[in-house]
Amino acid sequence: MPGNNPNRFARDLFSGLPRHYEVLEEVLSLGQNRRWRRATVDHVVDGAPLRVLDVATGTAGVALRLVERTAAVVTGMDLTEDMLAEGARNVAGAGVGDRLQLVAGRAERLPFADATFDALTFSYLLRYVADPAATLQELARVVKPGGRVASLEFGVPPSAFWHGWWWGYTRLVLPVGGLVTGGWRWFEVGRFLGPNISGHYRRYPVDWTVEAWKRAGLVEIGARAMSLGGGLVMWGTRAGG
Repeated sequence: MPGNNPNRFARDLFSGLPRHYEVLEEVLSLGQNRRWRRATVDHVVDGAPLRVLDVATGTAGVALRLVERTAAVVTGMDLTEDMLAEGARNVAGAGVGDRLQLVAGRAERLPFADATFDALTFSYLLRYVADPAATLQELARVVKPGGRVASLEFGVPPSAFWHGWWWGYTRLVLPVGGLVTGGWRWFEVGRFLGPNISGHYRRYPVDWTVEAWKRAGLVEIGARAMSLGGGLVMWGTRAGG
């Protein structure tokens, strides 16, 4: 993680970029991001939640899917004000402001009481926090016993063949895709992303992450590699329900 303040790094990285964020998510995921989001939300829908927190909501992509597919009131939280401003435009355009509220905040210190939410989702988060295990404990804290938790993250293909293609795509195509769709700042994001994903999984492999979910008080944990390993959806249930 660059520097000693990953929160500040993430905020600086994405500030001023949200206008192209949805397009870049599609480029970064080879068009699979919507499918990954749908699979993430699938693991929340069956619990019929009435109140859901979406952490690292960005421009509210997952939060809007939650509103579409559940009867819940949804709170979307993000560190970056520019992302939230674009998310607010998306919420207004969808006409769901009565059910979806966006707030600024840090995943490591959520401004909510224990057991506030029936379910929680988070996307592309743990690569931007200093202590993923402690962050998972904080996320689980605000979920009611028996509540569902689901997450979406980029992955690293385990197959040597597909890993080679993934490496080339993330190191070569992503920066160029960022440049074409979003300009030089998105070129920098594209150039950063591949090494950041690789470095994260060297420090925190999927098995480590599953154990961290368990230590945070989550049970019935599952993980699904998607799109040949380019995406990773995880889910679990808050113990005690």
